[in-house]
Amino acid sequence: MSRIVTGDAALAAVPRPRASWHEAAYRAVWRWHFYAGLLCLPFLIGLSVTGSIYLFKDEINGSVFAYRNIVAVQARAPLGPDRLIFNASEAVPAGRPVSYLDPASPDASAIVTMQEGSHKILVYLNPYNGDVLDRVERSGEFMTVVRHLHSLSYFGPVANGVIEVVAGFTIILVVTGLYLWWPRGQTGGVISIRENPRKRVWWRDFHAVTGLVAGLGILFLASTGLPWSIWWGQQFRAWSNEAGLGQPRALWAGKPVSAVPMGQVLETAGWAMQDAPVPRSAPVSANGIGTDRAAAILSELGMPRGHELSLPSGPTGVFAAAAYPKDVGRQRMISLDQYTGKPLVDVHFSDLGGVAKAVQYGIGIHKGEHFGLANQLAMLAFCLATILLAVTAGVMWWKRRPAGRLGTPPWPRDQRVVAGVSLIMIVLGALFPLTGLVILTMLLIDMGFQLARTRMAA
Repeated sequence: MSRIVTGDAALAAVPRPRASWHEAAYRAVWRWHFYAGLLCLPFLIGLSVTGSIYLFKDEINGSVFAYRNIVAVQARAPLGPDRLIFNASEAVPAGRPVSYLDPASPDASAIVTMQEGSHKILVYLNPYNGDVLDRVERSGEFMTVVRHLHSLSYFGPVANGVIEVVAGFTIILVVTGLYLWWPRGQTGGVISIRENPRKRVWWRDFHAVTGLVAGLGILFLASTGLPWSIWWGQQFRAWSNEAGLGQPRALWAGKPVSAVPMGQVLETAGWAMQDAPVPRSAPVSANGIGTDRAAAILSELGMPRGHELSLPSGPTGVFAAAAYPKDVGRQRMISLDQYTGKPLVDVHFSDLGGVAKAVQYGIGIHKGEHFGLANQLAMLAFCLATILLAVTAGVMWWKRRPAGRLGTPPWPRDQRVVAGVSLIMIVLGALFPLTGLVILTMLLIDMGFQLARTRMAA
């Protein structure tokens, strides 16, 4: 005898229609957005905090560390670098001088870097009387610590590579976030926020609207940070150089060069010139010109103040100088023969290829160095928005997570949509191979869990 089913049981017995293609795609994209956020958000918070601090490098150095960075302007002329280097050598008798940082303004200190074994020590000096203001190991200098935490370079190349993976995933987060935000007939959560903070929908809308406002800025920060990454950045620089769009190799044509890259002798070599070879001086019996004369020649050539001057190492070494002022068009690199003072290589910003120029501009804006305070505040706003997105994402997850489970958004049942969206993620990942490798790994792990769950259910 057949049983008559009524009420809620009857409704449950009715087959549910399959979700639309759009709903299935939304769920698949949401799952990848969740994965990218789960991996990236802790790192993005760290990047945003350290980046926010570094944006105000000059202001912090001129206030918190004014005792070693700021000096009283005096009527007399500053001492030459030779005397200042001598005083630094007296302060670090076991070290040897390797570079001299020219004061960027009349009230700025001079800095001599001393090499003592495997350590480099920064000696801050008053350029007017030669007094030593402070001695700090370079790896412990506050802004150096912030910069190394920002790149995770303190923790080795693998950790540094994680930042490259995070940058790639950040781009995926922005792209998938835009898709999830896209209006689908709802009246709120597009540019307005519904309900109140006690409701999950309020946090969802707050997250979506914040992402909409700050998305392009976060995308810019990730894109302009990638050129400094450990693998993708190096490959991108090598490609731009090979294509004639990076460093001007013609300036080195027919000139003797060493196997040492500029990035090894200059702290401020810049992105485009990191791999450029250091030229070689032609050894002669005469004595070298000395640092005072080298500084005078650089001044005569129009080298901007605040440049770094690397001292010659060995009989074929050169005076290598680099200036990276906030005015990008004045960036310059000059190498002088240590015996004659003749410029061996003189690279102006205008000599760089199109890609190198664009990267240098992008990095400058990324660091808040253009357009004054407005640039700094804009980048700070994007950093704070990133932290806000991380916080709202965490609260949303906490409010929707099932007890005792991760709460990963479920895959749609339509496997064609799953495959299509996953393929798009793989293509995006292919643009950044380390990120793509992680995407493939995550996909394989996810497939493994799904297969295990299916076998257990059977």
